[in-house]
Amino acid sequence: MSDKKIRCAIYTRKSTEEGLEQEFNSLQAQREACEAYIKSQKHEHWQLLPTEYDDGGYSGGNMERPALKKLLLDVQNGLIDIIVVYKIDRLTRSLMDFSKIVEVLDKHNASFVSITQHFNTTTSMGRLTLNMLLSFAQFEREVTGERIRDKISASKKKGMWMGGKPPLGYYRKDKKIYPDEEKVGLVNNIFKKYVELKSTTLVKDWLKEQGQKISVGNLNCILRNKAYIGMVGHKGTWYQGEHQGIISQELFEQVQTVMADNRINRQHYDPSKSLLSGKLYDDKDNAMSPSWSTGSGGKKYRYYVSQAIIHKEPGKVGKISKVSLPKLEQFIDNWFSVFLKDKTKIYSYIQQFGVSKQKEIIKRLPSYPITRDVEKELIKRVKLNPSKIAVTLYQEQITELLNAICENREMHRLKPEELKQENTYTEPYHIGTIANGEKIIVGHFVEPRKRPNTELIKILNQSYTWHQDILDGKTTQEIANREKVCVQYVRRILNLSFLSPKIVRAVLNGTQPADCTLKKLLSIKTSNWQEQE
Repeated sequence: MSDKKIRCAIYTRKSTEEGLEQEFNSLQAQREACEAYIKSQKHEHWQLLPTEYDDGGYSGGNMERPALKKLLLDVQNGLIDIIVVYKIDRLTRSLMDFSKIVEVLDKHNASFVSITQHFNTTTSMGRLTLNMLLSFAQFEREVTGERIRDKISASKKKGMWMGGKPPLGYYRKDKKIYPDEEKVGLVNNIFKKYVELKSTTLVKDWLKEQGQKISVGNLNCILRNKAYIGMVGHKGTWYQGEHQGIISQELFEQVQTVMADNRINRQHYDPSKSLLSGKLYDDKDNAMSPSWSTGSGGKKYRYYVSQAIIHKEPGKVGKISKVSLPKLEQFIDNWFSVFLKDKTKIYSYIQQFGVSKQKEIIKRLPSYPITRDVEKELIKRVKLNPSKIAVTLYQEQITELLNAICENREMHRLKPEELKQENTYTEPYHIGTIANGEKIIVGHFVEPRKRPNTELIKILNQSYTWHQDILDGKTTQEIANREKVCVQYVRRILNLSFLSPKIVRAVLNGTQPADCTLKKLLSIKTSNWQEQE
């Protein structure tokens, strides 16, 4: 035996912070017992290190503990030979975490000792016994967790409030919640205003005028919370609560009806799918975001609106604060039609290619379908100035598009780090208005770019053929058997035979909008041609 000192570090842990403020607490008791054990091993040259590794108020179920992390780091740095603990579960209650700790100890020629259980990880028998003990410790922890969860579930089924921050309009006392008379009126007004205004954003603005600041997210939580009608929720199920409701059932249901209607409206319009979402700016560099409003008869109007308007900052509003979304996007479609036919502009991108490749690109370019998705990838930003529109494109992405055209394949989306250069093009325009006062973008007339979709034309033709079969007395099942497809498919395609003649004509001529896809046509639920269009 050598006289080399065995460096020992004591690790202590307590799951809760309760009692840590006492003069002699659980951590100190663990430390004192471990110190006595180390002194008893003086003949083995054990020496206590001065650094204290104490985790007060941390669970043993994971390794997210500051003192434990520092302890293992010191082991890795070769500063510790033995870790001394009062009981194994002070170090960890997880079998998986235990194996990770032992792996670190083995790698750095260290071990650990439990003074009350007399285990040592340096022997195979010690490892086996420790694994068995930790399995039981983990089992005990999981059973305790299940017991707590079952108790919470049973209590909530009885309508008991099981802790947490009380909803606005309530206060907590003796483990129960009671109406806060000073806030009950505010909560009722929030519900009533939402029914009146039908918008959480407008309710938020109204509250701000009243000196109350509540975010839209919090308003949504308040308006959906059944605690206000005297109920307690648990995992999506609601039970009659012990506490008193402060909103009438009738008012609560009115709010839910309005919210449901708003959700249905939003499903029909996803702003993130707009062509210029996140790319459009006004003349004062305010971002312009997609938005919509409902006019008389339920008609939807879509716009790009300046963020200065949305945030009610009149001093920052530019000369163009709101513009028709469909008209602007159609303007961009037309702009691309002109841009891609302009050989002088395209040549600057293809001059690096060989002559034969240049000719192939010029030949194929007019018939290549430039979809809205492609346009979105090409555009970096669009700026609306009072008399001109500036379109900035990614140079590398255009080059990739031209390569795709030459190779007769789809364009690949380049990674952000690959997009290093940009080119800006300006186009004159002026703001016009239509009958209802809606502002639109007006530029020089461009014949709509033809986008022949042979697959879509084929399916439309199929729908009319099957429609005639139905008129001749055949059933959808007979058609499905003949075509070797499912009945549901036949029924969906048959719906296309009721499309507006204007839409059908546009598809056959290849002049349909860039975002006119089979999926979009199949999603049409109305038989009214004007609404379809």
